[in-house]
Amino acid sequence: MILSSNTRPKTLWHRLMRWIPIRSLGPRHRERIAHHLKLLNTTDRYLRFGFHATDEQIERYVAGLNFERDDIYGVFNRRLELLAVAHMAFSVDPQWACCAEFGVSVDAHMRGRGLGGRLFKRAVVHARNEGVGLLFIHALTENTAMLKIARNAGARIEREGGESDAYLSLPEANLDSQFSELVDDSLADVDFHLKTRAKQFMAALKMMQDVRRGVQLGRHQSAE
Repeated sequence: MILSSNTRPKTLWHRLMRWIPIRSLGPRHRERIAHHLKLLNTTDRYLRFGFHATDEQIERYVAGLNFERDDIYGVFNRRLELLAVAHMAFSVDPQWACCAEFGVSVDAHMRGRGLGGRLFKRAVVHARNEGVGLLFIHALTENTAMLKIARNAGARIEREGGESDAYLSLPEANLDSQFSELVDDSLADVDFHLKTRAKQFMAALKMMQDVRRGVQLGRHQSAE
């Protein structure tokens, strides 16, 4: 099938409009990660961690994140708040060096927009480029959203009681996967810096407006 000249730009435009900036997170983002996880309600915490995690347990989890070994990704809004966070943990056992485990959490008001699936696809690309051959997901059987993501990716799912394990075999890295990750990282960095500049500008603008209102109020009081 040959696409017409009108179809190609439309398809490209749709892809660009659907693109979501996913940025790698580092130690300086611990506070934002903890804030995001603490906003999860009791049910969502149970689905994400497999137990009803308290704020203290979340803080310990975030404090123990190993950013040098693992990969943590996030989606920011314009206020630089994390809307979704994914954690891909690489095996510490040399015998299973080619394996990694994936977990994700999404703010309740952002559900149904495909953020979890996008984060999973981003993690898959990086895992391939890092030589990972098997991506593993452990989830509660009632976590249908997570299992749907795994199933749509072609993962093999095994259920045992209230828990399920998903296994996804990954192909070897190629030029396309490496280039795709490079472009996504670069665009996500640009997006984050633009949002940072915008937030700084709005804060400076608000400060100037507050000063202007203070001056105007002082003049009004003096005139009285």
